[in-house]
Amino acid sequence: MNTPLKPLQAAPSVTHGALADDVLRHLTFTLGKDPDHASRYDWRMALSFAIRDRVVGPWFTSTRRIWAEQRKRVHYLSMEFLIGRILEDAAMNLGLDAEASTTMAAFGQDYRALIEDEPDAALGNGGLGRLAACFMESMATLGCPAYGYGIRYEHGLFRQRFEGGVQIETPEDWLSQSNPWEFARPEAAYTIPFKGQMEGNRWVPAETVCASAYDMPVVGWQGKWANTLRLWGAKATTQFDLERFNRGDYAAAAEPEALARTLSRVLYPDDTTYQGKELRLKQEFFLTSAALQDIVRRHVAAGLDVRALPNHVAIQMNDTHPAIAGPELIRLLVDDHGLAFDEALKTTQACLGYTNHTLLPEALEKWTTFTFGTVLPRHMQIVEQIDSAHRRANPNRPHYIGIVKHHEVRMGELAFITAHRVNGVSALHSDLVKQNLFPELDKLHPGRIINQTNGVTPRRWLRMANRPLAGLITDSIGAGWEDDLDRLKALEPHVEDAAFRDAFDAAKRQNKAALGDWLAGECGIKVNPDAIFDVQIKRIHEYKRQLLNIMETVARYQAIKANPNGNWVPRVKIFGGKAAPGYVVAKEIIRLVNDVAAVVNNDSEVGDLLKVVFPANYNVSMAERLIPASDLSEQISTAGKEASGTGNMKFMMNGAPTIGTLDGANVEILEQVGAENFFLFGLTAAEVVTRRETPDHARRAIEASSPLQAVLQAIAEGQFSPGQSDRYHDLVHRVWHHDYFLVAADFDAYLAAQARVDVAYANRDLWLRMAALNTARSGFFSSDRTIRGYMTDIWSVESAL
Repeated sequence: MNTPLKPLQAAPSVTHGALADDVLRHLTFTLGKDPDHASRYDWRMALSFAIRDRVVGPWFTSTRRIWAEQRKRVHYLSMEFLIGRILEDAAMNLGLDAEASTTMAAFGQDYRALIEDEPDAALGNGGLGRLAACFMESMATLGCPAYGYGIRYEHGLFRQRFEGGVQIETPEDWLSQSNPWEFARPEAAYTIPFKGQMEGNRWVPAETVCASAYDMPVVGWQGKWANTLRLWGAKATTQFDLERFNRGDYAAAAEPEALARTLSRVLYPDDTTYQGKELRLKQEFFLTSAALQDIVRRHVAAGLDVRALPNHVAIQMNDTHPAIAGPELIRLLVDDHGLAFDEALKTTQACLGYTNHTLLPEALEKWTTFTFGTVLPRHMQIVEQIDSAHRRANPNRPHYIGIVKHHEVRMGELAFITAHRVNGVSALHSDLVKQNLFPELDKLHPGRIINQTNGVTPRRWLRMANRPLAGLITDSIGAGWEDDLDRLKALEPHVEDAAFRDAFDAAKRQNKAALGDWLAGECGIKVNPDAIFDVQIKRIHEYKRQLLNIMETVARYQAIKANPNGNWVPRVKIFGGKAAPGYVVAKEIIRLVNDVAAVVNNDSEVGDLLKVVFPANYNVSMAERLIPASDLSEQISTAGKEASGTGNMKFMMNGAPTIGTLDGANVEILEQVGAENFFLFGLTAAEVVTRRETPDHARRAIEASSPLQAVLQAIAEGQFSPGQSDRYHDLVHRVWHHDYFLVAADFDAYLAAQARVDVAYANRDLWLRMAALNTARSGFFSSDRTIRGYMTDIWSVESAL
């Protein structure tokens, strides 16, 4: 229990004068620009600095209170923080967005254009990184003292473009401009060792890099509290070798700098080669070691004993990427602070929590003992000690899997054993973690696995991204719902009011018209705003089944062609997402979507009845355009494969009913919104297991479905790949013979569910009720609710507010 002290004097902040004065001051003195010759970039930077000045006050005050009251603090370790643009978010949370808009208008600047001029930070890939960003914002809103730890990727995830429908990866350049939101902290720097050899228990590394900190303040709603996102940049620990350079050995002279830049250059390097695997392991250790050294150093600097670490420190591992945290914290406690191994292990377990985000075997990282032992020889010793200690503590479990088995280090098992709590991210997922992923460990440690269903921040994903709907909500139920999302339930009586439904429809149409204009400019495709905007945006992966979606699109196209004068409900199919550079099948699916789009969108007989759009380089800013304008949320993963999803929650919050399987948080969305407001289809997780065991299950499903046969035949014959008729033979062959993700098995059910969508959408009164009730019943999916659960059930941390 923390003993509250008298509130501290607020740190100095910029409160004098108008925002306009501070914008001009930064434009002149920080950027050195004359207002008469300033560019849009200059004005954006000046406004960003002026807003940032107003974040620093609550940031300093929050930090001082943590130190003065010796509060327990959360440390959130994640390889991804998909934070998106910051200017508008910070202005909104400080209550300055209206003032910022009018201020810039007085300078002759378009506030919206300035916001869209800001680069989208390329620090993540998808749901995992966006969840981490939502959690950081919610922790700040709730006054949960916290640090986020990540890597300051120079390029981050690649920038995507299409050539002939094929995904082309190019470097992301978000740091080519100055980042006004970060503060370099050269005094916070740590040496990160790699490789070398062991002399007994003493590690003599062969390589080292320096992790240097860059801090970004994260301010919560209404500016009451602010936390820190600390990103690590890699720098060389040895000076440039001038002697070697002068001898002409240029490559050797630059080796230390090259290693350092490589570590923090790209998110998720291609690991199909040994060099790629080694780099990825080094990145994970770089992040984790820097964070833990920082945590322990801060703890000791406060005059606290390392044995008391669990009383002041909670460390959350966001998936298995930082699972090396267990061995690394033990190394620091044993090698640097003299604790015995058993005491260090106990201390580590009391500090660490592990969030599992996947049931996919390939996503639960495993490293060969050769790679792990080569890169981290001391940690290989410690992992074996942890494994041995765990086996000794459980001598009656002959079938115990263990951490090290078959010459592999299993990071999921390592994270489980070194944590005091393991959580799944939806009710179904947490059950499957117990039953399928870690059944033996769950038996050994009953109660260690708990559930914390994911959530998203309503500030960014409703209040900011969907201002027309947010305004209607405030007009209907009053202000204050942004940090108390359960209040959206008060919308339910309004749903029965025809005037409210008309206003809800008008808000949606305003968003659809804006998206239509953007798609026309970005993709050159004109779409009908009266059509169903049917959207699937997520990482391209076979289990997420973009293939099922595009196959249904082909079936719809064929049906329209067969009866062009039928009573069709117009449909715009929108896809967004990236495939990992080495994921060949995912890239084939992207190309198929683009090839189908090229045929469908240029068929005059089909016209506005069907369009297919795949805007390139999906990111947070694109999601903020697409989600508020969406009519239908595609959540069609193979049951038992999606841990939770967060896009599904954003769509629901913005009034888009779901078409989906009983997978991940879809289960809880269905419970909240009601079956009548959800388009459910497909096999359950248990049925998926049974179907896979059925011989020739794919062939049987295909032979029983005339529409599916016609779709596969059209694709196989090259109707969507003129000039290369065999382009998709491998993809079609996989559906016929290796349909692990059960696209064929669920196809007819998906087709029928889409037909139900058409019927419902044609009844505008019915559809608007469904859409509005999705918004009204979405309060459970606030990340504030999720973070409160973590604070109570895992971290034992109290709010400072």
